[in-house]
Amino acid sequence: MIKDLLSPRAWSIAGRLTVLYTALVFVMLVLAMLFLFWSLKTNLEKEDHDSLADEIAVLRLILAEPRGSRISLAQEVKWEQTTGRSGQFYKRVLSPGGRVIMQTADMRALLPVSVFPQSPADLHSPPARRYLRAGHGKVYLLMAARALVRHGPRTVNLQAALDVSREEAFIASYRDKLLLVLVCGILLSAAAGYAVARRGLRPLERITGTVERITASELHARMEPARWPRELRALARAFNDMLDRLGDSFTRLAQFSADLAHELRTPVNNLMGEAEVALNKARTADEYRQVLESSLEEYARLARMIDSLLFLARADNAEMEVRRIPFDARKEMDAVLEYHDAVAQEQGIEMVCHGHAALDADPVLFRRAVSNLLSNALQYTPRGGRIEAALSVRGGSVAVSVCDSGCGIEARHLPHIFQRFYRADPARSHHPDGAGLGLAIVKSIVDLHGGEVRIESAVGRGTTVVLEFPHAGPAPA
Repeated sequence: MIKDLLSPRAWSIAGRLTVLYTALVFVMLVLAMLFLFWSLKTNLEKEDHDSLADEIAVLRLILAEPRGSRISLAQEVKWEQTTGRSGQFYKRVLSPGGRVIMQTADMRALLPVSVFPQSPADLHSPPARRYLRAGHGKVYLLMAARALVRHGPRTVNLQAALDVSREEAFIASYRDKLLLVLVCGILLSAAAGYAVARRGLRPLERITGTVERITASELHARMEPARWPRELRALARAFNDMLDRLGDSFTRLAQFSADLAHELRTPVNNLMGEAEVALNKARTADEYRQVLESSLEEYARLARMIDSLLFLARADNAEMEVRRIPFDARKEMDAVLEYHDAVAQEQGIEMVCHGHAALDADPVLFRRAVSNLLSNALQYTPRGGRIEAALSVRGGSVAVSVCDSGCGIEARHLPHIFQRFYRADPARSHHPDGAGLGLAIVKSIVDLHGGEVRIESAVGRGTTVVLEFPHAGPAPA
């Protein structure tokens, strides 16, 4: 449990942004402070080196003078003993054999000859140097070099030292202050980063508040993308679109539930009424037979409705398996036309079919879609009318059209004609052979195949429904 809480995946967005921002500030501060510390330390060391090198250069000039070099050397050593710019200077002149010729007072005890580096053999080489941290806490910069003498030994060894303890203490103090600034900067950046992150995430908090207020009866809440940051506008628009889809779905679900209750109530009431009438008094066998036959018709209607609803439910939940195989679409349509031919002849309606096409689809579902269209056309085509079915290949799809010469549908009904239980003419709402689900099933079948369905109609002139199935096969011979 604790491990899960400590995992970065469990952190809030504000926490993650704060950590990232603080880490970035930490890296920037460390790099800046390292540069400042390096610059200060390098500059101070260069000044010390230059100062001590200047002292050795002065000693070399004095030793190279033709006369009075010893007096000038002694004055130089004595003066520098008490007036160092950065700290105490110490100087020593040694013979080639290592005997001390002259040195600054107290230098013997503080800086013995042995602690200095070996002087370079070449007179023109830079002085050898090193740092020495003495046991009494002092820090010295040591240099050793050779010098040419005009009178006396040919060459002498020079040793010079500079007390840099104050500079070391200054650098240490500067380092401590930088660390203090680093700690304070990290704390301040963490606080500022968290405040900025919280402020930047306020739109998400408003999203959360809006989502929490949404219920099945409260789907009218909407975001205002124009007032949001550019990065969240797409999210706000997607959220509003989702609410629109949910609202439409809830509306259609409520309408579907009401229509379903109405459609089921009618046959159930009919069955109950017939049963009550039959039980009011004793009946003959023929009368009971009539009641049972009438009940069977209602049972068949209920069975067809339940079967249609189950089909639509499976199609909506992607549970319907589409078994695609290539087949001759004209052959299947002729079989469907033959099935409805008896009803057409009884109603005096002529049915014809044109065209040929091969189709890669589920033949069972194809026959059901075409049968529903023909059944619907037969219901609303008057005696003496005509129904034309046609097949045509359009690019990579097959178009199946069914055109009747019936009463037609008003334009205001066309956008809703494929909805479940929807009927354009309320007077036909109790047609014995349908429940307002035929066209909805047709659309679901076409959608399962990835196709499209279109409808055109004019009042008094008839209706044409076109189904387009993709992936057409080669045309049959």
